[in-house]
Amino acid sequence: MRLTGKTEAAFEALNQAIRLEPDNANGYASRGNAFNNAGKYDRAIDDYNEALRLKPDHAQAFSDRGAAWYFKGEYQKAIADYDAALKLDPKFQRALNNRGSAWVRKGDRVGALRDYAEAVRLNPSDKTAATNHHEIALEIERLGALTSQKNLSSFNCATAKRRVEKAICADPGLAQLDRNIHDVFLKVVANAESDSHRAALALTRQQRDFIDKRNASFGRPGYDLGKAMAERLDKLETIARQ
Repeated sequence: MRLTGKTEAAFEALNQAIRLEPDNANGYASRGNAFNNAGKYDRAIDDYNEALRLKPDHAQAFSDRGAAWYFKGEYQKAIADYDAALKLDPKFQRALNNRGSAWVRKGDRVGALRDYAEAVRLNPSDKTAATNHHEIALEIERLGALTSQKNLSSFNCATAKRRVEKAICADPGLAQLDRNIHDVFLKVVANAESDSHRAALALTRQQRDFIDKRNASFGRPGYDLGKAMAERLDKLETIARQ
């Protein structure tokens, strides 16, 4: 890589720091950031790999490597790295916002909305996260208004892996319930956003909790998936009428 001026001097300083402390993970992470900023994403990833070899719990290195994957267009790999960073630090606000952007690129707007909402909750003064959340909420509202598909779940059945999702896809009634829940949720969260950002965040957390409980409870004795979904839809429709 050919560099000139201050950039060349900055890289030489980073190289010297690594030569002096070859076991310092932060040195590789810092040089990785410099490569990232220079658009040399493969070189950046190599340095983040070394930083993580030396320090496997380096949440920032996971997040920064996620950014490099994102800029390369490798969105699933970016999400995996943001997942790892957030597992190490659940309150890593910037990783949440960046993972939201990766979800957008993957076409998962609800996943993006969820991450942006949590990023704003953790740091209400982050204008980037707030703008991202507002824009995706408006896009979801627009797309929800255009949705006319019937007996179709809210997710891609062809790639469904969870047992509960496969059960929903196999039952037209459950698939329709899932679609209805999804559509009404998008409507109420968009309406809430126009009045109160805090209310929109609360609704997003409630929806996430419902899905998490559905996934964890399916197949357990006494759990009625259809009943749980019908009750969730009824609650959302009640909110929509208010």
